[in-house]
Amino acid sequence: MSKSQTSSPETVKPNRKTVALIGNPNTGKSTLFNALSGMKARTGNYPGVTVEKKVGKVVWNHREIDLVDLPGTYSLSPRSPDELVSVDVLLGRQEGVTAVDAVVCIVDASNLERNLYLVSQSLDLGLPTVVVLNMMDVARSKGISVDAEELAKRLKLPVITTEAHRRKNVDIVKQAIADSVERPLRTPESLFPDEFYAEAGQLRDSLRTHKDIDIPQFLAQRLLIDRGGQIEQELTDSSAAGQQIRSDLEAARERLAAANCRVPAIEARVRYGWAREILDGVVTHPAERSASKSDALDRFLTHRVFGLFVFAALMMLVFQTIYTWAGPLMDQIETGQGFVTGLVEGVLQPGPLRSLLVDGIIAGVGGVLIFLPQICLLFLFIATLEDCGYMSRAAFLMDRFMAKLGLSGKSFVPLMSSFACAVPGVMATRVIESRRDRFVTILVAPLMSCSARLPVYLLLIKAFIPEQTLGLGLGLQGTVLFLMYAIGALVAIPVAWGLKKIFFPGETPHFVMELPSYKVPSARVVFDRVYDRGKAFVVRAGTLIFATTIVIWALGYYPGDHSKQYELQRSIVATETILESNPDNAELMKVTLEDLENEYHTVSSELIAGSALGQMGHAIEPAVKPLGWDWRIGVGAIASFPAREVIISTLGTIYSLGGDVDEESEGLMGALRTSKWPDGTNVFNIPVALSIMVFFALCAQCAATLMVIKRETNSWRWPIFSFVYMTVLAYIGAFITYQVGRLWL
Repeated sequence: MSKSQTSSPETVKPNRKTVALIGNPNTGKSTLFNALSGMKARTGNYPGVTVEKKVGKVVWNHREIDLVDLPGTYSLSPRSPDELVSVDVLLGRQEGVTAVDAVVCIVDASNLERNLYLVSQSLDLGLPTVVVLNMMDVARSKGISVDAEELAKRLKLPVITTEAHRRKNVDIVKQAIADSVERPLRTPESLFPDEFYAEAGQLRDSLRTHKDIDIPQFLAQRLLIDRGGQIEQELTDSSAAGQQIRSDLEAARERLAAANCRVPAIEARVRYGWAREILDGVVTHPAERSASKSDALDRFLTHRVFGLFVFAALMMLVFQTIYTWAGPLMDQIETGQGFVTGLVEGVLQPGPLRSLLVDGIIAGVGGVLIFLPQICLLFLFIATLEDCGYMSRAAFLMDRFMAKLGLSGKSFVPLMSSFACAVPGVMATRVIESRRDRFVTILVAPLMSCSARLPVYLLLIKAFIPEQTLGLGLGLQGTVLFLMYAIGALVAIPVAWGLKKIFFPGETPHFVMELPSYKVPSARVVFDRVYDRGKAFVVRAGTLIFATTIVIWALGYYPGDHSKQYELQRSIVATETILESNPDNAELMKVTLEDLENEYHTVSSELIAGSALGQMGHAIEPAVKPLGWDWRIGVGAIASFPAREVIISTLGTIYSLGGDVDEESEGLMGALRTSKWPDGTNVFNIPVALSIMVFFALCAQCAATLMVIKRETNSWRWPIFSFVYMTVLAYIGAFITYQVGRLWL
């Protein structure tokens, strides 16, 4: 028995078992999980938190086992709801996960003393445990040797050595896990003084007897140790006897301090003391630690000057990848979308079904898949940089700058990625361990001007901003484009500060990060992560984006009598066919075809004006008129909710030019320049153009981004909040721009 195998129901033992995998960050835990589960894991989120749940269902030795991959953590001391998830899973208190039958602790073989801290906490749970010494190749490269057999004797646990990225000894790990679920519970070792366990027991009895609160012994111990931790917050905030519990806790801690058992300081002392005792004679280090290759690279890559240049070059490469290199792949997706559209139009006659398929379903699927190249390329870089060990250095370099915004250095990459597209940028916030920093980064990432805004900028700048030189070789049009990209980043600074103060208060924790050794990235690990993220986007966020596209199509289609539009479509197709088969009357047929197309565009414009979308545009005109907009611009803003650039095709339809116009269309520019209010004045001018650009620079007009925010925060609260606060910001910015522009221009 070694490999996962499928068994018939008769041969599988009853009572599926659950095994949790825990470990410090950068120990290869997720790599081992993927190797064990065979990439057949189900992913989702635990209820009420942003922590991703990964469960792999396997059958080993005719035993069904659920493997649960818990988030990487340095300790089981929960400080937030997200961090409490791991503890709740291990204690069988987490909704959606059955009680854990065994624990697998993955540790870095080259840094055992620090990693055994988490192992010692895990042993306090009393669950059957398997210790996996991963990254043995890294330990050997540092001249470190580990006597795994002796370590197993001292721990009284199975200890297996592995190199997960090479799938080495994975079968042995499977066997050890299958055996562990059959073992009875263990008796936790007593590492702390007797007074500590007595106080924990007394506290637990008091809560159960007088407050009707029953908690496991492990949580009673954590209550004593973790001052202001998540467990204490939940008990004192949700219980009517919160103040009394807080007083009892402080009294118990004072008694422990008087007995020379001061918490929380004693925990680090006893656990690291235990680790040193266990490892004495088990781990052999080289006599003299010579400077490693990692040290030599760090002297250059983390240098305050040279390191920033290297980092800037790498980020430029990432930016170009997302912004430019993804272009051909995105073009291929659009070409494929056009091909499928052509097939449907060739089979179906004009009508509601064809419109639904072409403008709703095919456009919706295309609106999802179009993001895949950017997402996959971004996570290809992120996974590569993480697996080789550079990502931690990048966070270290940028922490000083990001700290001024109240964020950590790890927020820089997601924010910069959002200049190409906020969708992969928001997804990239998964590299940020701090829940506060991750949420703030998610909420300000859409303020970065993504590539979807560029067509809007280019159209309005070319149509209304004069080609003037400001001096020093700077052109007015280029300067306006730069300012549009800069405004979001500048506004993000006070927004991030305000979010930290109002919604995510608390002191910014000191930046502490392990710098793992450099290593050659594993192609399998990188591919697994890219595949996982791409699949997560398509399966979860993609369904919401698709649904939104269908809704917008319906609003733009109904109500309305489209019979004349269908008749004109059929006439256009028939005329094109005659033109191809009878070139002798080409000039006459071209005139006829042009007249039919003009009439078709006029009818389409009238239909969208009378649709629910058009009625919404008329309804909001009084609200957008202070921005210099008429109802047609309002319709364009509403229709652009699935994607910002849709405003261009919407305006093309409204102005009877058809939906196939782009930002380079001279016809659309001319139509905008000649557009009139009922009193004969021009709708568009420089202040109006600037107002629209500022609105789109700050608004949340992107369904894909909002759906991904919902996916990453596991709540509708934050995408709704993002939409509201960004729309208000955009409205205020556009209002000020137009009103001030009227006075100056």
